[in-house]
Amino acid sequence: MARVLVTGGTGFIGAHCLLQLLAAGHETRTTVRDLSREGTVRAMLRQGGARDPGEGLRFVQADLTSDAGWAEAVQGCDFVLHVASPFPSTTPRNENDLIAPARDGSLRVLRAARDAGVKRVVLTSSFAAIGYGAGPRSTPFTEADWTDPTAPGVAPYQKSKTLAERAAWDFIAAEGGGMELAVVNPVGVLGPVLGADYSTSILLVKRLLDGSMPGCPDLSFGVVDVRDVADLHLRAMTDPAAKGERFLATADEFVSIVDIARILKAGAGPIGAKAPTRVLPNWLLRAVAMFDPEVRGLLPELGKPKTASNDKARRLLGWSPLSVEDSVLATARSLEALGLVSA
Repeated sequence: MARVLVTGGTGFIGAHCLLQLLAAGHETRTTVRDLSREGTVRAMLRQGGARDPGEGLRFVQADLTSDAGWAEAVQGCDFVLHVASPFPSTTPRNENDLIAPARDGSLRVLRAARDAGVKRVVLTSSFAAIGYGAGPRSTPFTEADWTDPTAPGVAPYQKSKTLAERAAWDFIAAEGGGMELAVVNPVGVLGPVLGADYSTSILLVKRLLDGSMPGCPDLSFGVVDVRDVADLHLRAMTDPAAKGERFLATADEFVSIVDIARILKAGAGPIGAKAPTRVLPNWLLRAVAMFDPEVRGLLPELGKPKTASNDKARRLLGWSPLSVEDSVLATARSLEALGLVSA
């Protein structure tokens, strides 16, 4: 069994990584920005079905914007899963509010890990670092592709993930000192919610269920279950084949928002009744975007379907993801169980 640090244990992916590491018997610790959040993380783990790990899970206070705490966090660790990264529901006024914490925070964690003799870091990047700024294409995106952060319409979040991942690979090549790096690039992450602190992807499903969306924008994207994302992190942590590789984490097909709404309406029971199955015309969204910055951020991707391949993770690491339907309905059931949506 290994000693593993997970950065950002209060987050959606981070908490599921903790669940799987603890279930596998690893000695685990996690960083939180404030130690008062320890109770929140333990409650999330209980919600996920774990027994209270007690001393088997240690908490260290550390923030991506400061050096304080990171040396303690990584001390004695064999592996680091660097999951923590900003992902706001609205676009910040200054893109550097996203870019700097993502890039500088990743380098801060990598330096501390290298200095502590960590064997391998698994970095949570994103499809945002792969599939944007390239123009229309009919072939699936793969790990060989990179987002062009200078292209028109590339959003600050996509820039932040691209620049952070590029900086991580550059660091390993120039200053890594033999430490290994593997990267996981998830698409939109759904699946069982463990608490009220959930991701932007989950917010979309919540809005479809609670009736706050009058219709579905003409948007398509990939979906992956958070349990599969955590599983891929653990595989990338220990498998020799993952050294120096990046892995797309996606279910087998990309879907539209209206596809997700139809899954909810057909399979989520009474709570799915409000899910809209009408596609909103693009002209309407462009009009609304003049007054709503959140809608404005959607405009570059309207009517531009994408696909991506999960072949590499399947082939090299034996990874096998759940279906989109399973992930969508698991999301809905967990939101209902937490009282975050109702019929």
